[in-house]
Amino acid sequence: MFARYLLQSSRLLAKASLAAPARTFATKFTSPFLSQPTLSLAKFAQKPSITVTKPQIRHATINQISRRGNFKTLLKRRKAQRSMTPDLQGNPFKRGVVLRVMILKPKKPNSANRKACRVRLTNGKVVTAYIPGEGHNAQEHSVVTIRGGRTQDLPGLKYKCVRGLNDLAGVPNRRTSRSKYGAKKPAASN
Repeated sequence: MFARYLLQSSRLLAKASLAAPARTFATKFTSPFLSQPTLSLAKFAQKPSITVTKPQIRHATINQISRRGNFKTLLKRRKAQRSMTPDLQGNPFKRGVVLRVMILKPKKPNSANRKACRVRLTNGKVVTAYIPGEGHNAQEHSVVTIRGGRTQDLPGLKYKCVRGLNDLAGVPNRRTSRSKYGAKKPAASN
């Protein structure tokens, strides 16, 4: 477009120079396309040529795709993250009534008697919960609070009873990690 305009303007100048031979090449003329009304042809020669390039579409590299993944794999990952404690229904704790106290044997290579109980929660679900600490006073019809947390050597146990809440007493004579077992701070002996 610009080149065509230059060609036409040079033809017009050639005709003008034939009619009036006293004029030179740097004669000013009115441009119909540009905002400036008078420009010399010498200024056009100094301007660089304009090239129009198509914008390039940038695609993700293989490394970026493998690092980030696409939307479908993100959805699959989110689906795979199911709750470890479904019977708590998103709550940190649930209260329940003890149905039965039992002693379980841990899986190999451990050997012990682990105390556990069956608890009917306030939402009606019945779960098995581990009773942490040495000794307990839980019996049938005791009210206990359970929390999430599996016991490593007891398969299938996803819940633990909270010591020191409701009817379940704290561990007596506990000196370390007392907050986990509901033990009071011992009186300072001088």
